[in-house]
Amino acid sequence: MTPVEHLDQLLARPEPLLALAPMQDVTDLPFWRLMARYGGADVYYTEYFRVHPDSHLDKPILASLIHNPTGKPAIAQMIGNDIPSLVRSAKELQQHEIAAVDLNLGCPAPIVYKKCAGGGLLRDVPRIEAILGALREAVSVKFTVKTRLGFDDTETIDALVPLFEKHGIDLVTIHGRTVLQMYRDGVRYDLIGQAKSNLPCPVLANGNIGSHIDAETVIQQTGVHGLMLGRGAIRNPWLFNQIRQHVRGEPVFQPTAADRLAYVEELYETVTMPGTRELDQVNRIKKHLNFFGPDVADSEAFLNAMRRCTTRAGLREVCERHFQT
Repeated sequence: MTPVEHLDQLLARPEPLLALAPMQDVTDLPFWRLMARYGGADVYYTEYFRVHPDSHLDKPILASLIHNPTGKPAIAQMIGNDIPSLVRSAKELQQHEIAAVDLNLGCPAPIVYKKCAGGGLLRDVPRIEAILGALREAVSVKFTVKTRLGFDDTETIDALVPLFEKHGIDLVTIHGRTVLQMYRDGVRYDLIGQAKSNLPCPVLANGNIGSHIDAETVIQQTGVHGLMLGRGAIRNPWLFNQIRQHVRGEPVFQPTAADRLAYVEELYETVTMPGTRELDQVNRIKKHLNFFGPDVADSEAFLNAMRRCTTRAGLREVCERHFQT
């Protein structure tokens, strides 16, 4: 079975499709492997390949495709705005085992959007249409898009939906915030549902889905085919299986404090770079632990203490103290 066929099979099931969101410098090959050990997603998106006239496919990201350890379809995501470069990279990516090529229209990082890439492209709908047309001709596997509602307004999605249909996009993931909203409160699931009702292709909802209850609510409210999980899955690797258990009417696994501590230890080993001093390793895992706040009783105290840590033992003590409450 090819990756495209595998993805089609997953989309044909009555259960919601669960995808691991692409998060730069977080959801790399070792992290995919860790997620798979906890049940994992149905489909995995790579970190984005930066595409420009002088770009080459990033080898560490490419390793996720070459050595995909999950047994599930992988989707290669690109970010950029130069059409010839995007076409070139899409053709190169299709030489690997992928289910789809994905275009990033949602990255909210200022260093990205100020270059009119990622979420920055949402300020230039005509350019988006030109990119979609060129990539649709170049992509023979599935062609997917991950977008936000707009750059600084929520009306842009209304202009994008007809373009996604016109150019035969195979699957659309919608993050229910604007670019400038970043990750603040106020996810517009209603607008995701509205877009879904006007699209002939499957739609995934993204944004602030941190529990199986959240998942059920979003699916009921939007009618989407599935969900993309990012920060929620980083702090709770059981989330994918919890959603599956809830959908099936089974008891939902609830991790203990010991389970969560064991996961942090695994996470530390996963992000460890050979030959790196302990302080650098501690600082590296803080990027992941920053997402743990919502599941900790005293989130502010946990984050403040964690960010001051300089040793692995110090991190462990902070986690032990706060996970028990």
